[in-house]
Amino acid sequence: MNPHSISIENDALPANMYPPLSLDRFIEQSGLSPATCWRYRKRGWLRTLVIAGRHYVTREEIANFNARAARGEFAGKVMNPFAARQ
Repeated sequence: MNPHSISIENDALPANMYPPLSLDRFIEQSGLSPATCWRYRKRGWLRTLVIAGRHYVTREEIANFNARAARGEFAGKVMNPFAARQ
């Protein structure tokens, strides 16, 4: 067995035990644009911490956000201005 391999069974720490992730790193890893993250934060969908003037997201908040998105809490109607003109 390779001692450097990561096993999922050993990764049993709760989400709140991991250090917060910088918002820049979250944006990079999630593939969301900075404007989208700003909009989500403004609407209260994604809560961040400010530490020394820099925004961070906790792993617990990321898990909460993903769970809420999976439940469809953020679903809405897409507005099509072209269809309204016809």
